[in-house]
Amino acid sequence: MTQFLPNALCYGEGFPGAGGPCHLEVTPDGLWFRLSEAPAELILYGMLSVRAGGFDHDHLVLTWAHPAGTRTLYFKDPAAILAFRRAAPSVLAAEFERTARRVRQARSRRRGWLLAGAGSVVGLMLFLWFGSDLLARSAARHVPIEWERQIGEAARADFLRNQAVLKDGPAVMAVQEMTKRLSDQIPENPYRFDVTVVRSDTVNAFALPGGYVVVFTGLMKKAESPEEVAGVLAHELNHVVQRHAMERIVKTLGLVAIASIVFGNQEGLVGLAKQLGIELLTLKFGREQETEADVTGIRLVHRAKIPPDGMIRFFEKLSESDKLHVELLSTHPMSTARAERLKQELASLPKQEPVPFSFEWTTLRASLEPEAPPSPK
Repeated sequence: MTQFLPNALCYGEGFPGAGGPCHLEVTPDGLWFRLSEAPAELILYGMLSVRAGGFDHDHLVLTWAHPAGTRTLYFKDPAAILAFRRAAPSVLAAEFERTARRVRQARSRRRGWLLAGAGSVVGLMLFLWFGSDLLARSAARHVPIEWERQIGEAARADFLRNQAVLKDGPAVMAVQEMTKRLSDQIPENPYRFDVTVVRSDTVNAFALPGGYVVVFTGLMKKAESPEEVAGVLAHELNHVVQRHAMERIVKTLGLVAIASIVFGNQEGLVGLAKQLGIELLTLKFGREQETEADVTGIRLVHRAKIPPDGMIRFFEKLSESDKLHVELLSTHPMSTARAERLKQELASLPKQEPVPFSFEWTTLRASLEPEAPPSPK
C-alpha cells in the first residue's frame, strides 16, 4: 500500500466553499481520502474522471459522482501527481493519455499566447487600448476555478453580512430544485453552484465568480410561474459558466491582474479582487455577455425540460413595465431586439414534453408574504 499526503483541495457538499486540504491514500482498489478528522471514503478508480487544471495545466483534477453531488479533487503538488500516476491501475491509463494530450495542446496554445504578448510594451498597450475585452476574456479563461471561487466567496460574504438570508422553507427548496435541474444539464460543468435566497422586495438575481448566485424573494413574488424564475437562474448560471464576472474583474484590474494570471500569482489576483469586495456587484456585463447568457440560458432551460417560453415571458414583462422601477433592468438591460433573439432561438429548438417541478408555485409565493398581525381580542 503506497501512502502519500499531497497538497490537494477537495470540493463538494460538506467541504469548505474555497476547498479543503485532503489526506490521500492510494490502494489497489481505489483512492482513500479524508478531510481533517472526518472518516475516510473510498473512491473506486472506475468512478473517476481525469482532467488537467491550473493556469499551466499542471494540476490533476479528479471528479466523481457522489450521492450528495459532484465532488472534485485538485492535486497541486507535482510529486503527489507523479505518485498517484504510478500507483493508479491501468483502468485510468486511457484517461491519463487523453488528459496528457489536452495538456500538450493547451500548453502549445499558451506558449503562442505568451509569445504574442511579450512582443513589446508598446504593442501590449495598443492592444489593451483597442482590444481590452478580447484580452480580458482570454486571461479570465486561464484563472483556476479555486482562485475564482475564493473571489466569489469573499464578495458573497461581504454582501450577505447585512441581508436577511432564508435558511430553509419552500422558496429555498424550490430554488435548490431549479438549480439542480439546470446544473445537471451543463456538460463538463466544473462548478458547484451555491445559490442563496435573500428576503427582499428587490426584483433581481445576480451571479458572482466561482458558482455563487443570489436570488431575491422579490423576483419570486414578481414571477407568475416557476419557469420564469428558472429562466432567470439559467441566465445567471451561464454568466458563471462563461466566466463573465472574471472577465469584468480582469478588465477592471488591468495589467496587474493579467500579470498575476500569467505568472501564477494566486495571492496577487485573489487579494486584488477581494479588495473590490461588494463593488463586484456593480461591474456591468457587456451587451455581448448578456446576449451570450440569454442564448445559452434558454438552451439550458430547454435541455432541463423546463418550458423556455417562461424565460422570454418574464423578461418581456419587465421590459414593458413603464410605470414600475424594476431593479432587474438596471443590470439586465432588456430590449425588443433581445426578446426577438430569444424567440428565434426558441423556434429553432425541437419540441419536447416538459417535466413539471415538484412544488406548487401559488403556495410558494404565499409563503413569501409577511404574516398578518394577530387580530385584537
